[in-house]
Formats: sequence, C-alpha cells, structure tokens
Amino acid sequence: MTVNDSTVPARAVRSMLLTFAAGAAVGVLGGMIGLGGAEFRLPLLIGLFGFAALSAVILNKAMSLVVVLAALPARLAAVSLAELGAHWSIAVNLLAGSLLGAWAGASWAVRMRTATLYKVLAVLMVVMAGALVLTHTTTVGSLVLPGPVQAVAGGVAGFGIGVVAAIMGVAGGELLIPTIVLLYAVDIKTAGSLSLLVSLPTMLVAFARYSRDGSFAALGANLRFVAVMVAGSITGAVLGGLLLGMIPDLVLIPLLAAVLLISAVKLARHAPPGQPQSQ
Repeated sequence: MTVNDSTVPARAVRSMLLTFAAGAAVGVLGGMIGLGGAEFRLPLLIGLFGFAALSAVILNKAMSLVVVLAALPARLAAVSLAELGAHWSIAVNLLAGSLLGAWAGASWAVRMRTATLYKVLAVLMVVMAGALVLTHTTTVGSLVLPGPVQAVAGGVAGFGIGVVAAIMGVAGGELLIPTIVLLYAVDIKTAGSLSLLVSLPTMLVAFARYSRDGSFAALGANLRFVAVMVAGSITGAVLGGLLLGMIPDLVLIPLLAAVLLISAVKLARHAPPGQPQSQ
C-alpha cells in the first residue's frame, strides 16, 4: 500500500503542536504558582511521549536549565544584584551541599535499574506534592540557629535538594525557596531569586554527570522536541504569570497536588518495555 507523502509532514506538525501544548500546559501550571513546573513535565515525558525514565530525566533537566536561564533576567529585575549580593553567603552555604548532591543524585540515577528509578521518581513526586501543599497553604516561619549549626543544616539541606533535583531533572525551587526562608529568615521574594542562583550551577553539575552516560544521547536525538517544548513552557509560564491569583490557592494547590499524586501512582505502576504493568 502506498502512503501519501503529505501525511508525513501533517503527522509531524500534529506531533509538534502536541509537544508545544504540553509544554505550555506545564508552563501555565508553574507560572500560576510561581515555579518552573518541571515536576509536572516529567510524567508527561514518560506517560504521554513514551520516553524511558532516565532519558525523560535528562530531557527534563535540559529543559529546566533553559527555563531557569530564561527566568533569571526577570528575577534580577525584581530583586537587584545588590540585594542578592547581601545574601551571597546563603547561596554559598547551600551550594556547598547541592553541588555534591547533584553529582551524587545523577550518579545514582544512571546506576539504578529502570524499574527502581520509576519507583524512586514516584516517591519524589509525593514529596513534591507535600512540599507544594505546605509552602502554599501554610506560613513558613524561620528557625533561629547558631551560626555553625545553620551552616551545617544548610549544607545538609542543599545536599538533599541537589539529589532530588538531579534525579527528577528539576530546578528544585519547590524545595529551595522554603528552605531559604526557614533557615535564613529571608523574605520569599528574595528567596525565589536566590533559589535560581543556587539551581543554575546545581543543574549544570548534574547535567555534566549525565553527559557521561549513554542515555545522554537521547538529548541529541530529540533537540527539536526539546526546543518546541521549551518554547511552549516559556509561553505558558508568561500566561500563567498573568493568571496568577485568578484561581484561589485553596482550589489550585490541592488540584495540583492531586495531579502530582496521580502521576506518582502511574509512575510506580509503570513497567519498562517488555515487562507487564503491575496490577
């Protein structure tokens, strides 16, 4: 049977439109809560687009990196470099742990069995859902800790956040922002900008570690896909920012947490190719 050549470009266009729309949906969700939304992108990469777990994490990390770079100018316009410079020690403290955590997390991810990685990602989705609810429905207070204790706590927290961010391929702002507010008594606006400054080098370290694994080839093979989804994510983030506050947090946050929990269940039940789904 002869296939009409015109169906090939049409199929490609539909595929790109779906990719852009998926990225835009992620961007809108993230923009409405002031985050990048990469935790919502990961289950789409696996469930909708069919990427294997590690390839999805690497693609998610690449897209998160671009989205953070795009967000930096806007954040610097809102919080000046001088203001951030006054808190340089916070970034250094967290980076001391997060850089090590990013390398360790990426190393563990590439060594995990695929089935194990799906389950780990499912658990981390639940963690993200909990962090989302806590940070958006409660007031995060601050701890008064002696200097040395604060430094150790910051390093340990940074390490844990670096591990989670590397394994999920996210920037980690969901965890960094409340950590900065809690440990260093910084206002949430400044904390958001500081989180980007910590996220960027942390992601670069994880990215460098992933580049040594064979699964990194998935990035080169899907550059157009990544570019289209990033474009959708940035467009959606702008729209989500405009919609900020239009849906009450008491409605939006439980809904988004439910999305993460449903995604966690699906990831936990996801089987690698050739294996039956768990019942």
